[in-house]
Amino acid sequence: MIQRIENKVVQVQAMGFVSKIGIGMAFLVLFSQCNNSKASRQPETPGLEAKADSLATVPPPVVKPVGYDTSHYLQLISQLSRNQQSTPWPFPEVFPKAGAIFPFKRIVAYYGNLYSTRMGILGALPPDEMLDKLQQETINWEKADSTTPVLPALHYIAVTAQREPGKNKKYRLRMPFKEIDKVMEIASRIDAAVFLDIQVGHSTLQEEIPALKEYLKNPNVHLGIDPEYSMKGGEVPGRKVGTFDADDINYATEYLATLVKEYDLPPKVLVVHRFTKGMVTNASQIKIIPEVQVVINMDGFGNKAKKLDSYKIAVIREPVQYAGFKIFYKNDAERSESKRTMQPEEVLALHPVPMYIQYQ
Repeated sequence: MIQRIENKVVQVQAMGFVSKIGIGMAFLVLFSQCNNSKASRQPETPGLEAKADSLATVPPPVVKPVGYDTSHYLQLISQLSRNQQSTPWPFPEVFPKAGAIFPFKRIVAYYGNLYSTRMGILGALPPDEMLDKLQQETINWEKADSTTPVLPALHYIAVTAQREPGKNKKYRLRMPFKEIDKVMEIASRIDAAVFLDIQVGHSTLQEEIPALKEYLKNPNVHLGIDPEYSMKGGEVPGRKVGTFDADDINYATEYLATLVKEYDLPPKVLVVHRFTKGMVTNASQIKIIPEVQVVINMDGFGNKAKKLDSYKIAVIREPVQYAGFKIFYKNDAERSESKRTMQPEEVLALHPVPMYIQYQ
């Protein structure tokens, strides 16, 4: 299996010096900036501790939706696979609950953490400058695909993996609620959606997702989970690529579905980061339900050829539901012969067509 992912570098800042650790995959842990920033000195936020082979190809049951044209929906789904019915895409799925974002809109998101300029574009620029740049990207995507409106989003890392165990021995740091509130306010300026991203370290989704319930109850807030930093073998985050099983992902979808039902919300979006096969095990067992739309987001960086190889591994060969694609402003451009990132037209030529675009 092709697996030519550009070596990534984790920049570790501690005690006033910076060292570079080369690793074989896309490690982007918040080991810089945050460790010596006010984030690392923040106390834990109060209240947060708070069948047979013959059946294998049978598609999930179709649930009749309410509130939209199902024929239009099916047409849009077919277009994502370029109408190539001989391929695994589009993957069989249920009709989503009314109010679903996909496939009616594409999301273009800025990723990062407010405490760090190195974790992504979200924290690298002052808020107003960052929002201006994000809005320009949404215009670029709508020009490239005028048939699909774009919803801007801020994808905020709310739980960051750490190289040190911390007082709870979890190798993760929860961001204070006041920082999440800042992201919510910034997003409101342009009516952007918000994603809260979780890097569990030695913790679990069962522990971390409920801690964000008060935000996930908001119809505009969605969830991201990062298998890369789920260290089930007890390793230090960043020393090897972590993993989530379908059971972990199904827990996340079931939790979100419960909120959707209890608070009568539109469907939630769940973004699962992936750039290797091992990051998600038993992908065929991931459940697709009307209340949650699952995105497998290819987040490896490098030149175009390497990114396309990673897309094959992470998305094409194991269909789940929707495809995502990450673009790194700096790392992709540095490794490209043209010294630029992939453009919307190039990404839109992929099969299946990504509906979630993330910039870091």
